[in-house]
Amino acid sequence: MAAARNTWLFILSLVLTALFWVQATVLMGDKPRQIRALEDEQAELNEQLISAQILANKLDRVYTLFEENLALSLRDSLAEDASIPFIDDLTEMLDRQGISLESIKPKERVEKGNYIMSPYQLLIRCTFEQLGEFMAELERSPRLISVDEFTVNNGIERIKNITREEDLETQLVELNLSTLTLVKSSTLKGGAL
Repeated sequence: MAAARNTWLFILSLVLTALFWVQATVLMGDKPRQIRALEDEQAELNEQLISAQILANKLDRVYTLFEENLALSLRDSLAEDASIPFIDDLTEMLDRQGISLESIKPKERVEKGNYIMSPYQLLIRCTFEQLGEFMAELERSPRLISVDEFTVNNGIERIKNITREEDLETQLVELNLSTLTLVKSSTLKGGAL
């Protein structure tokens, strides 16, 4: 009796194994492999999409860089000695940081190769933190701005002349910066861009 039962269990296990094999090959087939291949392809396409989005974002920035800094000729408003839109943007930046503008002096532009430098001399009153935030905002600006030099007058004579401690926080900073404007014209030395 036990031998017959073992034989029936053996036959039943063979039949179930055969049914499982038939079901796996006929019904499922290569679908798990295809699913894995499609998942790998999807992961690769997602990476390409992310790369394309990053590239598109950078190209937008490059376009903005050219749009904000490319003058079509020497008579373009970007190539002027004192660009009113830039001065307006600069005063807005200073206001956002709470920096007081004592004076601003545009200087004569300097032509160098395929670009023009339009220098400005600023005298501002601010704290060191405000100066750092202002420099960071200049760096984020879509205009090409070069900070040529800045001077902080913080000598012993300044400390001796101040009577209130609150006055020590703000500094008088002389800042020389220039906007750089690319010129698409053959009238400059070096030819067209």
